[in-house]
Amino acid sequence: MKKVLIGAAVLAALAAGSVAAQVPADRSVKYRQSALTVMSTSFGRIGAYVKGDLKLEPAALAQNAEAVELMSKMAFDGFLQGTEQSSGATKAKPEIWKEWDKFKKMQGDLQAATTKLHEASKGGDAKAIQAAFGQAGQACKACHDAYRAQ
Repeated sequence: MKKVLIGAAVLAALAAGSVAAQVPADRSVKYRQSALTVMSTSFGRIGAYVKGDLKLEPAALAQNAEAVELMSKMAFDGFLQGTEQSSGATKAKPEIWKEWDKFKKMQGDLQAATTKLHEASKGGDAKAIQAAFGQAGQACKACHDAYRAQ
């Protein structure tokens, strides 16, 4: 978990720099892919916990949910104009930039769902955690179905 939080801090520092100056498309792609990897890893741990395949202490569960929530906000800083034509390997469909308002709405839906997941994880109610996990998973899937190439 310490590595996840260190990774999040590094991403935050990179994000601060990317706001100040235009960064090359390949760096923006790497940034968003890194944030989404951290998010996916932490989300996977929560999923394994929900299924009963992984035992997590309450603090570790909450830390993973916090990482998911944070990355759901940070990842989208890497979807800059011009990155749709990046030479780097990306699964992002060009429709993201053609349907920007729809994409931003899905981003907001994901962020709201991950905030609920984080809050539920702190409460310790297994049914609430499972429900919030399902909602966050649906928000992820909706965006992937629309905007991620397989």
